[in-house]
Amino acid sequence: EPLPPPLPKKQLQRAESLPEAALPREDPASRTGSVCSIPPPSHPGSQAGAAGSSPLRDRPCWGPRRPLTKSQSLGTPVARQGGQVPHASPEELTFAAADGELGGLLQALEGRAGLCSVLAGAQRAALARLAARLRDALLGHEHRRQLLAAQLAGKKWAALRLLEKEPCCEAGDAWYFRVRLAAGQAQPALAAKVLKSRCCSLAVQTSLGVHCSIQQVIGCFTDSLPQELALPRNTRKHHQSQCREEDTALLGSPRVLQVLLSPEIPYQTLADFVKESHKVHKTSPGHYERLACLLLLQVCTGLEHLKAQNAGRGDICPENLLLVQCPPPPLNQQSEETPPALSLPRLLISNFFKAKEKRRPCSTTQEQDCSEGFSAPSSPEADELNIGMLIYMLLHVDISLENALGFRCNRLPEIPSLSIYSTGLKRLATLLLHRDLCKRVSVEEAKSILQVLLWGPRQELFARSKKTPDLLQSWVDVKRALLLTKFAEKAARVGGSPTLEEWLCCQYFEEVTEHRLYQVTQALYA
Repeated sequence: EPLPPPLPKKQLQRAESLPEAALPREDPASRTGSVCSIPPPSHPGSQAGAAGSSPLRDRPCWGPRRPLTKSQSLGTPVARQGGQVPHASPEELTFAAADGELGGLLQALEGRAGLCSVLAGAQRAALARLAARLRDALLGHEHRRQLLAAQLAGKKWAALRLLEKEPCCEAGDAWYFRVRLAAGQAQPALAAKVLKSRCCSLAVQTSLGVHCSIQQVIGCFTDSLPQELALPRNTRKHHQSQCREEDTALLGSPRVLQVLLSPEIPYQTLADFVKESHKVHKTSPGHYERLACLLLLQVCTGLEHLKAQNAGRGDICPENLLLVQCPPPPLNQQSEETPPALSLPRLLISNFFKAKEKRRPCSTTQEQDCSEGFSAPSSPEADELNIGMLIYMLLHVDISLENALGFRCNRLPEIPSLSIYSTGLKRLATLLLHRDLCKRVSVEEAKSILQVLLWGPRQELFARSKKTPDLLQSWVDVKRALLLTKFAEKAARVGGSPTLEEWLCCQYFEEVTEHRLYQVTQALYA
């Protein structure tokens, strides 16, 4: 019988290498690029693969591409160049990280300096995660707000139940009443903001996003006032309103008014707080002026958020800055040294203007008209002027805008030194009200100065050591570590809950840099 023809020789051993039909041939000795440096194939389906359908495109670049041997399978991870196991970045490190990842990370470090850099990055990332959790605890979760807004859609006074007939707060532009959806007792209490005039910034306010210092609006309607609502007869005048002639016309009139619904219920305005705090300022100056710094910091963070949104500008007239009570801390966390009247409230900016809206041109007539009030935000510099005026107002020092701008004298009123914060607040007010625009600090710089006044570094840090970026960086690293230790110890206690001040402090040490501190301390301690 004739022998069968010989079998063809095997051209490719699939167990030894991956198929690379679409790739150009090249000398293995000259192959130094990684998988990510290979250009994608030019076939029509390449765009779909670039959109994320191919797992190879999302594979990290771990080094040169190596052929698989007969003892390897396609599921075996490829080792990194040099035999190192891929490790997470410092921002991704947690206590549960595998020792293999930590070993690769430690091997790649360059001495103790590299280790310090990794630890600082891990601490910053931990503070960022912690700040996000504290924010959710203070403001509530986003899905809950959206669910409540959906329930309020289309609702008017008939669907609401008044919890109190008297307003809980009267601002310059509105009355606030505590209400609740009549559907059930489990519904949270809300604030019904009854506007005094037709001037409303609803379109601006609803486009600003959620922020701790910005009043949230989750519902609105236009309806006639219920008869049981009791509006005060001596309505407060709002200096900044263009429609002030309409304010007094509302009383006794069954007019249809616009109502906004907000989850934050104010109990007073900043103007009311200042009037009632003269005595506590004298008896507890240190606690009071620290509280003043925290209130001013909230104003600055709110204005900074508005500037970043580029959608509107905030009216920081004291009659329109609302104070909202924060949940009280447990008894085991309450400080015996801090008077109950000095508990930190949330401060909300509640009145807004369009970003390019002009509110009365700046002139001598305007300054005379506002001799007892604040400048209307007709220019970017008005924010700085008004924050400077707020400092004097909170410290119970009389000042008019005309005096602040030097129309009558060239010197600002003296601020008495009652605490460790007095000198810094005086310095900040001087920088905010400086007649030379080039020497006037911005809202962002004012925020940084207030943070340094509250949490350091204080001037005694530089008493024995020369101020350098290295010294400031070391100070930041130590304070971050101690802050995280403080939070860990607090979490171990029963009933521990975050406070507004802790969240503001956490934000500060998450963002601060040694270069920023150098600039701020130069301006503050000059």
